Amino acid sequence: MELDIQCEEMNPSRWAELLSTMKSCKTIRLDDCNLSSSNCKDISSVINTNPSLTELKLNNNELGDVGIEYLSKGLLTPSCSLQKLWLQNCNLTSASCETLRSVLSAQPSLTELHVGDNRLGTAGVKVLCQGLMNPNCKLQKLQLEYCELTADIVEALNAALQTKPTLKELSLSNNTLGDTAVKQLCRGLVEARCDLELLHLENCGITSDSCRDISAVLSNKSSLIDLSVGDNKIGDSGLALLCQGLLHPNCKIQKLWLWDCDLTSVSCKDLSRVISTKETLTEISLIDNNLRDSGMEILCQALKDPKAELQELWVRECGLTTACCKAVSSALSVNTHLKVLHIGENKLGDAGVELLREGLLHPNCNIQSLWLGNCDLTAACCATLATIIVTKQCLTELDLSYNTLEDEGMRKICEALRNPNCKLQQIILYDIFWSSEMDDELRALEESKPELKIIS
Repeated sequence: MELDIQCEEMNPSRWAELLSTMKSCKTIRLDDCNLSSSNCKDISSVINTNPSLTELKLNNNELGDVGIEYLSKGLLTPSCSLQKLWLQNCNLTSASCETLRSVLSAQPSLTELHVGDNRLGTAGVKVLCQGLMNPNCKLQKLQLEYCELTADIVEALNAALQTKPTLKELSLSNNTLGDTAVKQLCRGLVEARCDLELLHLENCGITSDSCRDISAVLSNKSSLIDLSVGDNKIGDSGLALLCQGLLHPNCKIQKLWLWDCDLTSVSCKDLSRVISTKETLTEISLIDNNLRDSGMEILCQALKDPKAELQELWVRECGLTTACCKAVSSALSVNTHLKVLHIGENKLGDAGVELLREGLLHPNCNIQSLWLGNCDLTAACCATLATIIVTKQCLTELDLSYNTLEDEGMRKICEALRNPNCKLQQIILYDIFWSSEMDDELRALEESKPELKIIS
């Protein structure tokens, strides 16, 4: 049994009702429910009396250090079998880390701990690392985003990594680590016995100086399948170093996030080699890099390579125009693997959609999710979009937000959505500015076609 509630204020009668339900739940999720430390006493009792509970999610509640102290009483009981604990943005400080250290040391069932967006600080997480080093701790996933960590944390993390072969996911994004610390962390990861699968280092103050060491992790850890270094100014020179690791035979990367990394079209030559030769790679994000049309054309050539297995490509806000759409269309008509294309916030225009049409309608194209938000589209391209909606039955998600389609264009879209051949499950239409009559038509459409979700 599962209890999944979000964004609900808890009055005493409602809370009492839920408590009786929790006693038999395997999963409890109570995100954004205005819970406090007093609620933690009750949840602790549930943990103590419900041995089937394996997942507890309490994100975005003002639990505080006192609340975690109450929770620990249940978490430390022998009957507790909790495996996943989410405490993101719960107003925790370093004081909670001693409590969590005790839980990690005493509870071998716990495999996931998510404590991001709390002011734990370097001193607090050092205490947490002591729990990680305990032989009883079998943690596999540790999430420490936005925890106000500094470079001084790396020595403790590396010590924990050396003793924790079970650890598979480590997220340190949005902490001011800097190059020196990231280099030290990477050297520790290369030497560590753990088979790390996920490493997230977004917005950690990384430059090209760190990329050789990150590349070494890619070359040495064939277990690493998910790497995110977005929002770091690594530049084209850093990307070239990363690609050395990405192209190494040991590297089995599947997901690569490089958003806002100060990349230009120069990087696309290296990236195209990765896309066309690294058959494990299925998802890449290049959002908010100045690739421009020339860079996108190079990437499209790689997508046409028979060895390219990419399924998701995110190139939102990359300085693209109508000029690259012929190359994109050509790639879509050849590549049978690509399922998700995020190409919004580029000035494709109506002419760009006309060029994309041929590729999208080609039998080889298996696109499922297409994002065209804020692409300077008008009603003039809506007949083409309507044809794609009706004809492309594999297409299940479409984003047309922030385009001036107006009523004229929306009527054509609505007509296509009503067509029995349309298999869309979700259409996203933020800030298109239609009339009240069109609003009524969309609501009626949603009622008549409940399998379709209209988000506006």
